Amino acid sequence: MPKFHLVALGGTFDILHKGHLALLQTAFSISSEVIIGLTSDEFATKKGKDLLHTYSQRHQSLESAIKKNFSNSRYEISKLDNDFGPAVLEKGVEALVVSEETIGQGKILNKLRNERRLPPAEIVSVPMVLATDGKHISTTRIKNSEIDSEGNLL
Repeated sequence: MPKFHLVALGGTFDILHKGHLALLQTAFSISSEVIIGLTSDEFATKKGKDLLHTYSQRHQSLESAIKKNFSNSRYEISKLDNDFGPAVLEKGVEALVVSEETIGQGKILNKLRNERRLPPAEIVSVPMVLATDGKHISTTRIKNSEIDSEGNLL
């Protein structure tokens, strides 16, 4: 029996990698349903990200990965035009799944939820997944041809 009924997580998911799968694995293992905020092209650009894939391509890739790795899971992919999306407004969100790198977002989220008189969300931090060189896996490192999506050195 999962600990939560509804959790949220977010990301750009430009190149799906082992770190993303760890976030999704955690979310699906602790909750009956997961809301996944997928950053819009406009918001990603505003945040200074240089995207390789459009929102539609990233959505399709994320959807395929979920069906392949987490079949029979209940989820919704929601377009993110800001840092928090449905996690702030959805009263039923009980937890936010974040990486160690983005844990600070959880504190901001709960401040915003408090302002809206919503209960705080538990913050579930997922350790960064390391590449074979001991440094964390990231889309930037993959784009720079340092590692592949599994964390192997190139």
